[in-house]
Amino acid sequence: MLQGLKTDIRFPNVGISFRNVGSGIHLFGIDIMYYGMIIVFGMLLGVLLACYRAKRAGQSADMVIDFALYAILFSVIGARLYYVVFAWDSFRDNPLSVFNLRTGGMAIYGGIIGGVLTAVVYARVKKVNFGILADICVPSLLLGQAVGRWGNFFNREAFGTYTDGLFAMQLDRRVVSSDYNCSMAVLEKRYAGRGEALEQIIKIRNNTVWEDGIQYIQVHPTFLYESLWNAALLVLILLCAKYKKYDGELLLWYLAGYGAGRFWMEGLRTDQLFLWKSPLPVSQLLSGLLAAGSIALILAARLKLRKKKNAI
Repeated sequence: MLQGLKTDIRFPNVGISFRNVGSGIHLFGIDIMYYGMIIVFGMLLGVLLACYRAKRAGQSADMVIDFALYAILFSVIGARLYYVVFAWDSFRDNPLSVFNLRTGGMAIYGGIIGGVLTAVVYARVKKVNFGILADICVPSLLLGQAVGRWGNFFNREAFGTYTDGLFAMQLDRRVVSSDYNCSMAVLEKRYAGRGEALEQIIKIRNNTVWEDGIQYIQVHPTFLYESLWNAALLVLILLCAKYKKYDGELLLWYLAGYGAGRFWMEGLRTDQLFLWKSPLPVSQLLSGLLAAGSIALILAARLKLRKKKNAI
């Protein structure tokens, strides 16, 4: 992968082409990546939305800002730890590289876990209702995710399998993962025991497109699918928020909705993290469990409320 090379990102079947897209800017001798800038922007928007919703709910905006400072820190730590745990082979030879976030390697589920655990601890220490805090912040999480996914656009990552469908995206082969530039021997060793994942990558490599002397891979823009899914889920949750029956319900709807969408999208992705030495994509497995578990809890809570209402 050639860092810093500006290349086109093309959506040929809808007639859209982004010309000379870089991955960051060089300022005062430092490379500042668009990915980090977009993530920070998404976080700021999320905090502003949470402050607004806190005031509407009769809660303190200062409380939200105080919580956000802890949540952002531990979400970043969680996102990194999740990635490292399931991609340890990439760090085994140089453990100190775990602390070098500039090389990439973050996983949203680790961030979600870190954020939820922070909310649990914060609510207990500060004597705040966890359900109220969670419901205030859930839309902010979705907003941050919807915006943050565009960092993957600039990094040319988090894309899916080969497609020639309407939203097919073409990326310069020189600036994507080494999976698409290494020898077959290296690739087969890297994906030993993960035949299905290997087949999908080989299919992408075998269906490259030449345009103006440049070789492009053609794939599903799963970052775009997830961004749009999160945006739609955000609108739905905001519209339904006033109809919630109990504190914490919006969190469950988020976990169910995001888990269901991510389960499908994770099945398309080619950069999955796998459960240790197995062919099981860990984030897809977690998505399925979250979706099913959250739906079960929602139904159980609704049934309990209905029985309680009938008993009165």
